[in-house]
Amino acid sequence: MNPQAGLSFEQAPPFALPLRFFLTAPLFLLAAAGLIAFSPETLASRWTPQALALTHALTLGFLSMTMLGALLQLLPVVAGTPLRAPRRVAWLSHIALTAGSLALMTGFLTAAPVAFGVGIVLLGSGLAVFLAAAAISLMRAVTSATVNGMRLAAISLGITLLLGVALALQRTGGRALPAVDAMLAAHVSFGLLGWVLLLVIGVAYQVVPMFQITPPYPPRLSRWLIGTAFVLLLLRAAVPLLPEPARTAATLLTGIGLAAMILTFALVTLRLQSRRRRKLPDVTLDFWRVGMLSLIACVAVWLTAQFSPAWADSNRYPLLLGVLFIGGFAVSVVSGMLYKIVPFLAWFHLQAQLQARAGSIPTMRDMIAGRWARMQYRLHLAACALLVAATGWPQQAWLAGGVLALSALLLEWNLLSATRRYVHHGGQFG
Repeated sequence: MNPQAGLSFEQAPPFALPLRFFLTAPLFLLAAAGLIAFSPETLASRWTPQALALTHALTLGFLSMTMLGALLQLLPVVAGTPLRAPRRVAWLSHIALTAGSLALMTGFLTAAPVAFGVGIVLLGSGLAVFLAAAAISLMRAVTSATVNGMRLAAISLGITLLLGVALALQRTGGRALPAVDAMLAAHVSFGLLGWVLLLVIGVAYQVVPMFQITPPYPPRLSRWLIGTAFVLLLLRAAVPLLPEPARTAATLLTGIGLAAMILTFALVTLRLQSRRRRKLPDVTLDFWRVGMLSLIACVAVWLTAQFSPAWADSNRYPLLLGVLFIGGFAVSVVSGMLYKIVPFLAWFHLQAQLQARAGSIPTMRDMIAGRWARMQYRLHLAACALLVAATGWPQQAWLAGGVLALSALLLEWNLLSATRRYVHHGGQFG
């Protein structure tokens, strides 16, 4: 199988459109590191204002920022259907997501209703514009496993946005919401397992064989995994509507189903990576392996909680699960993909603009120095290990935050180095 079959690179948007998202994302990772380093309460409980600000700095500022930038590129290239008015959509959604994420973080840290109000308006409008444009594009796209993943991930983001707006409105002084605990659980589930995980799985079907030179994912798995996981998320969101005896059983069954989906994806991905045709060292591969191992650890932590009520009720359990999923899995995988996407786009646009001969422009591997990418990976790995430890000893969180800050700064420097090489060799951003 040719991993690039069906790709439409001639429809790729200008380099500047996704690049602005990719260069902004590490700055939010740096902000998250600052919260951890200078606020000991950040990892004391998942409900502290600092923990809520940290969560949204990572999920909105880093993960969603990168994922929207990736979708700007993937929709025309993989789905073959470019966004309408991509410059306007990119400009508006980038500014709204940046300013809205900062406003929401400020709201959590200060409890100021006006900050939540500003965050609601900016995030609601910016993400709505992007989702509307993406929906039009995805409706016209030819169905494939990756396109299905994008569709269900976009629907999950829409659900997450609606629930998040409702929850944030309550903090502005609005009327108390009914079933707020169920809404909060659904907001978290659709945000992390729907938007983040389903998009990663859908994109993995395309980019893991393409960039990591592995065999393709099994066709049967590609057909059913994402759809089944999305149905389980819907069923899990409906569980609070059931009477109590059935509610407990349904919660456990949907949880087991989602855990099985997650475990299947992680194990299959690791197996494919072990069979890759090119055995050269690859920092993206290492980031993905950390991500898959973190998903497996998430399942193990969740299963432990099913057999230990004391562990399930502890403060450390949700914090550890969050660190493993957001930091260990999502940040790892997204960071690894940035080391492929940005160099590839820089090389591709140079090649397209200059019609350059081989050897006259940097190769993908030359866009970012391998030793610096490897150093950032090691810092990230150390930060993940320290964050896991800090869930049990939050007084040591400053060290984890400091190492994460170094990792974020080096990630930004590495992405800027690819941008500098692009400009140095005559690349244009228009």
